[in-house]
Amino acid sequence: MTKRYPPVLSPSDAGRVGVLMGGNSSERAVSLESGRNVYDALIRQGYQAHLIDGIDALMAQASTGALDCVFNIMHGAEGENGVVPALLEAHNIKYTGSGVLGSALTLDKIRTKQVWIAAGLPTPRFKRVRGLIEIDEAALEIGFPLIVKPSLEGSSVGISRVFDASELHQAAQLASKYSGELLMETLIVGDELTVGILGEETLPSIHIVPANAYYDYHAKYQSDETQYHCPGLSGAAELAIRELSLQAFQLAGAFGWGRVDLMRDRQGQCWLLEVNTTPGMTSHSLVPKAAASVGIQFDELVARILGTAIRPGESR
Repeated sequence: MTKRYPPVLSPSDAGRVGVLMGGNSSERAVSLESGRNVYDALIRQGYQAHLIDGIDALMAQASTGALDCVFNIMHGAEGENGVVPALLEAHNIKYTGSGVLGSALTLDKIRTKQVWIAAGLPTPRFKRVRGLIEIDEAALEIGFPLIVKPSLEGSSVGISRVFDASELHQAAQLASKYSGELLMETLIVGDELTVGILGEETLPSIHIVPANAYYDYHAKYQSDETQYHCPGLSGAAELAIRELSLQAFQLAGAFGWGRVDLMRDRQGQCWLLEVNTTPGMTSHSLVPKAAASVGIQFDELVARILGTAIRPGESR
């Protein structure tokens, strides 16, 4: 099962590894936990690793030649907007995760959906909302129930589910606290699933069943009551969701590793929601759970992700 996944990069081949985490985004706390977990896994396996908190610290180390490779685990807009790969490519430093285009595109949910729609892939109907003045007109076009969320945030930050007009403006005001345009899309009623990508292969899907109605920030990172069924589907449905996820991931310019989030409605139709190019590596995170289901435990997963890191200009 693991032979098509990226090879483990040996400590001698990896050289000096900087684990980039933290930063100043709304996902800083999660990134810090992910970073420490990745760092611990590398140290346990004999890698020469150290922690780097944020872009300024990364720039300082990159300019001194102190890095051979960077494991980018800085979540959110600061770590996934294309700046990190651009900086590292300028210094000819290997790094994990997607390049400039894939990182910048997939951070923006609106532009990612536009790419998918152009390719004929299924994603919920949506409206790009430039300000609160457009919110009512957009809601009439989309129809209730709907989702309102900032286009550049992850980890369910700033997201609201809106079931009637009385809830609309409060939802828009919450989303407006964050950078980027507002995204309004049809609320898909059904099962929440995710598919991890490792190299050019998919991991088994996960069907997420939160204790409460929704898979929000608490359910993702804090609750021990959320259930994860892996694989989330079976037979032809499992093969189809994995194929769709890999296609969506690659069309968005992403590579290396990541995660694709989807909804599956009551009729069995899968709908693409977003791509995460720097998924969490915490005790509650999904890619480690999916990898474990095929026998890849956390330390090995970290080493295999490190195996996706190559120098700028090398073939992928």
